[in-house]
Amino acid sequence: MALQWMILTYVVAAEAAIAALLTLPSPKLLKDRLVSLISLLLQPALFIVPFAGFQLLDIYWKNEHRLMCAGENCTASERDRYEKSIYKAQRNVILCVSACLLYWCVYRICKYYKEIQSLEEVEKRYKNQ
Repeated sequence: MALQWMILTYVVAAEAAIAALLTLPSPKLLKDRLVSLISLLLQPALFIVPFAGFQLLDIYWKNEHRLMCAGENCTASERDRYEKSIYKAQRNVILCVSACLLYWCVYRICKYYKEIQSLEEVEKRYKNQ
């Protein structure tokens, strides 16, 4: 079960690195090529949104059907295991939400950059007339 969380962790790390690369100042030619490359990668990378959504549903289902450990009937080790599973679930929810949010941020950064490029082209045409 840990493989899916490792995949999601690597994807979030890659999305964060891409978002950082897109927001760093760089020469126009390099930025143009980088945005076009990332725009090509965005469509196949869309798999992360339903994957993260499925993982969120899985966390919710497990939370609804988890055995509660409260009160006098639990040993210390059972209580520790229960708390550890709660912390892991919270961490995984944050991971899923950040994967979706970072994908959206990268998508919007690329879209805004393309819109700026098209407006610059229109401005250049008006100046040349």
